[in-house]
Amino acid sequence: MKRKWDVVLLYDIPFWQVKKEGWMVKERKQSFKWGKYLIVIGIIILMFLFFQSVERKPLLADDHMVFVKAVVVQNDHEVQQAQASLDSGDTQEIVLKIKSGSHKGETVDAYSLNGYLYGADCKVGTKVIASLSEYDGELSANVYNYDRELEIGLLLAVFFGLMWLVGGKKGFNSIIALIFTFCVVIMLYIPMMYIGISPFASATVSVVIITFVTFVLIADFQMKSIGAMLGTIFGVIVSGLIALLFGHFGHVTGFNVDDIENLIYVGQNSRLDIGGMLFSGILIASLGAVMDVAMSVSTSLHEIKEQRPDITAKEIFKSGINIGRDMIGTMSNTLILAYAGGSLGLVMIIYAYSYQMHQILNMYSLAIEIMRGIAGTIGIILTVPITSLIMSVLLTRGGQKISTDKCK
Repeated sequence: MKRKWDVVLLYDIPFWQVKKEGWMVKERKQSFKWGKYLIVIGIIILMFLFFQSVERKPLLADDHMVFVKAVVVQNDHEVQQAQASLDSGDTQEIVLKIKSGSHKGETVDAYSLNGYLYGADCKVGTKVIASLSEYDGELSANVYNYDRELEIGLLLAVFFGLMWLVGGKKGFNSIIALIFTFCVVIMLYIPMMYIGISPFASATVSVVIITFVTFVLIADFQMKSIGAMLGTIFGVIVSGLIALLFGHFGHVTGFNVDDIENLIYVGQNSRLDIGGMLFSGILIASLGAVMDVAMSVSTSLHEIKEQRPDITAKEIFKSGINIGRDMIGTMSNTLILAYAGGSLGLVMIIYAYSYQMHQILNMYSLAIEIMRGIAGTIGIILTVPITSLIMSVLLTRGGQKISTDKCK
């Protein structure tokens, strides 16, 4: 019994598969399956070592203040204080039992500012986070805020559980990719800017690493994932360049943001390039939406090529444009609405104070939000033709899967 064998593309690594060595396919797939997880772990370890090597200059006085978990065990004025509103700004006098840290198990008198951002409406049994200071052996404490760590943990557990339950293996890989993205931002992107590396370069490096690992985890190292990677990187960089151009001609810099006073203080004690932070952030902010579009287009074109092996590069490109047109509208809305939701307070203030149109259009805060939204959306729009072009080349020249009929 004879069978006809041809070249097989395994994660884009062609090799001859013969009858007696068919087990090699499964073995190489299995090794790559575990290899990609080892790559992720290795990158995280390297980033952690880099993160630990960065020396940060302390910006707060070393007053030995620590934040600990605590619970309210006594409030002698709870009835009277319950009638006070947040507007009154009354301070509660309470007794806390410390639940963590070196003073665990001790009780301490504390104060809680009944405010909007800090403090808590304390009742007996309320779990809080308290700031402790020790002077001459005596503890002083203030309630910083409610203890929400359990609720945050439960919410994350539900989120990851549903992602794994509904998504299966791909959902599990998506969880790993999400955690990896968080690690890149915290342990690589932020420290790189802190030590003086260009924010735009820091964002570009972070985008490349996140894109590569995410697509390998979710779609393995195939033609569709390679096309999606390249399309994502080009689309995100386009977003950043559009923002840079708008910032240059519109006279908008990273010094026009709300937290500029704190950032200037950080910049004085580090090598941070404050002016470039705003534009590098646009690369990170638009990454998710661009990745979605690039992967959808590349996967669709890969499937078309599987069904029609004789399709030409021109037809693949046209198909990608047609597929992407439906995505552009929804994904553009997604990004614009995300920015609009984040700046809802600003919009409400503009509406309530009846600002004039010339005043509105030339506000720094509004110009920044428009720049973020439009630059990111342009990146999404251009990702469609870029990904379509890349896939048309890859699928017709760079490694299309050659399939032949098997016969006896």
